[in-house]
Amino acid sequence: MTTEAERPTVVLVPGLRDHVAEHWQTALSDALTATGRAVRTVPPLTKDRLSRAAQVDALHRVVAEVDGPVVLVAHSAGVLTTVHWAHRHSAEVTGALLATPPDFDTALPDGHPSPEVLADHGWTPVPRVPLPFPSIVAASADDPLGVFAAVADLARDWGSRLVELGPVGHLNPASGYGPWPRAEVLLQQLEHG
Repeated sequence: MTTEAERPTVVLVPGLRDHVAEHWQTALSDALTATGRAVRTVPPLTKDRLSRAAQVDALHRVVAEVDGPVVLVAHSAGVLTTVHWAHRHSAEVTGALLATPPDFDTALPDGHPSPEVLADHGWTPVPRVPLPFPSIVAASADDPLGVFAAVADLARDWGSRLVELGPVGHLNPASGYGPWPRAEVLLQQLEHG
């Protein structure tokens, strides 16, 4: 029987935000760590925060420090960081849970970077080829940062299984989400095929 310590290390890939104690990724990290599971989180950048290259490098450093396989759990722009990373680097990846990716091909709501700023920082074009590992895209019916149809197209292009979450906004504290227990269920599905 496999122990928690023998399972792939969970690498959490946050979006472009600072650490948020109430975020589901934080709750997931705490829950998994309490069971003895190895968990690593890509730290928020203190400079070059909008740089796609810097975000990808930060993810690569964390994955490179892990001895053995990893499973990636990304949210928001962390999903796009993961996709860009996967097309530039290789590692032993069991799978990836990609929750509520934004649609950087259309204008985001006020307070978010414009398409021009995102392009200037290397985020677009978003890779549209299959990922080299199994993945699940968890999509919201009413995400203000990515309409469902656009996210479904990303999932198809990446070869990901699409999971419809219903109306969960951007699946963040602003949308009423702290803990998200379904993340553990989807993570288990990735690990057990």
